[in-house]
Amino acid sequence: MYIFLDESGNFSKQDHGQYFVVGSFTVGDTKRTNKEFRKWIRTKFPIKKCKQSEVKWSQNSISDDLRLRTLKNISKLDVRIRFGYLLRNNIPSTYRRKGKIESGQLYTNIIGEVLEQYMPTNDKEVHIFCDQRSLKGMTKTGFEMAIKAHLLPFCSPDTLIQVEMVDSTSSCNIQIADWISGAIARYLEKGKMGNDFYKVLKNNLLDQGKEFFAP
Repeated sequence: MYIFLDESGNFSKQDHGQYFVVGSFTVGDTKRTNKEFRKWIRTKFPIKKCKQSEVKWSQNSISDDLRLRTLKNISKLDVRIRFGYLLRNNIPSTYRRKGKIESGQLYTNIIGEVLEQYMPTNDKEVHIFCDQRSLKGMTKTGFEMAIKAHLLPFCSPDTLIQVEMVDSTSSCNIQIADWISGAIARYLEKGKMGNDFYKVLKNNLLDQGKEFFAP
């Protein structure tokens, strides 16, 4: 099993919306999704965009019409989506120290909970890929070990669990996860065309998403 994740939002910055969203998907043929998304960007986006190594959902110069058409293309790639989200104001005090959020531990726990939704599994190999990001208070190795430890109880003892943080510019599958999380965040924030974006992805959702720290 291959799982790709990315997030939308921020734990503390006020101009990043109320929600923090982690979007993820699994797919049977990872090479096909990687190839088809790159092909879509190259042939459907403006010249300046299609030559970029990465086209992010949040780029202001992308029209919502193009966002919608891109999501429709993603929905045809047999991606199976799970996601989790939280309201920034609901982050518990256990993740706060001296007025600051311990973002590394919080992010690690959220990622673990999102991945747990794919469990239990009989797959003998589970490959997990996240976008690179700064983890305050936690090393990259510590993050990878924590995720493995979180998932081990749901797998067979001989299951191989690989966790890797990768540069999204080199992985179109991570970029797809970025678009998924961005679309779901727009929906949750009740932003422009949020309902339209969600409807496009609805048939690809394996569940309705998990809210963390709900009151």
